[in-house]
Amino acid sequence: MEPVYTPVIGFARLLFALQGLRFTVTGAEHIPREGGAVIVMNHLSYLDFAYAGLVARPNKRVIRFMCKDTIFTHPVAGPLMRGMKHIPVDRESGSASFREALKALKAGELVGVFPEATISRSFELKEFKSGAIRMAAAARVPIVPVVLWGSQRVWTKGHPKRLGRTNTPIILSAGEPIRVERGQRPAEVETLLRQRMQEMLDAAQAMYPPLTGSDLVFQPARLGGTAPTLQEAGRMDAADVAARRAAKGLTAASEPAASDPAASAAKPSDPTAPAPTQPPGAPAGPAESAESAEPTESAEPTESAGSPGAASTSGGLASEPEADPAEITSPPPEPR
Repeated sequence: MEPVYTPVIGFARLLFALQGLRFTVTGAEHIPREGGAVIVMNHLSYLDFAYAGLVARPNKRVIRFMCKDTIFTHPVAGPLMRGMKHIPVDRESGSASFREALKALKAGELVGVFPEATISRSFELKEFKSGAIRMAAAARVPIVPVVLWGSQRVWTKGHPKRLGRTNTPIILSAGEPIRVERGQRPAEVETLLRQRMQEMLDAAQAMYPPLTGSDLVFQPARLGGTAPTLQEAGRMDAADVAARRAAKGLTAASEPAASDPAASAAKPSDPTAPAPTQPPGAPAGPAESAESAEPTESAEPTESAGSPGAASTSGGLASEPEADPAEITSPPPEPR
């Protein structure tokens, strides 16, 4: 029993029950009963990590999420985040957070990462950053893919919160672990990981109760919904980035680059990470290249402190906090 995490989980489950949330959890047997693993999840809502931890509960495990460091300074959420041993990510100097994640993995912890970095407005899988894959390779631990479906109906980007008693069904599914073999290129692992997660997401969508009427806004356009397409969502994300830069009086050239925890740690002097090389330069999405950093700040709000039960820990937070602590920054350079 953990003195902070365990009671937070208990409070969260009570809150979820009051909301009438109906969880279907499959594949929990794929979560290791012991030892480290990187838990990789899709990102649909501000409360995903409050729900995602439930997939580890059958095996009596907890997940240490990598979260934006600003949440750790909040007077209510901050002590809870530290007590639950989540990992703060400083996007200006990320070497410490990457090393902390490696330390946790080597100590046998489960570390949670959202490789899409930000919420998918299309509810499709966005481009993945490779930081989670490199982390698993450096720590010699497996990657366990997890998909969520239905959480976007509770609170997602661009839609009102629905935190009352909604009786919303939410599906969580864990897949078979993926091991990163020595010398295997991250791109190869990403292809397999993405394929696996897409198959799992398709299965979750197929078993989910049909969405109709006003709920079609939570359905991907590919499935007959009215959500933006992946391309439209990409343009919306790019517009958000441009607006934030303009508000700060910055241009793409003048804005200081935020560093990725993985990239910052990947130095020859760091025995836990690969030495840096030139990036391949392949595009990672509409707003950035594969090796570039995301903007330092996010417009995405969150009320979650990053774990089962964290949805209830916002305390005195404003209803629309400025940053999504689930953001993970860009990947480190790819070794040749």
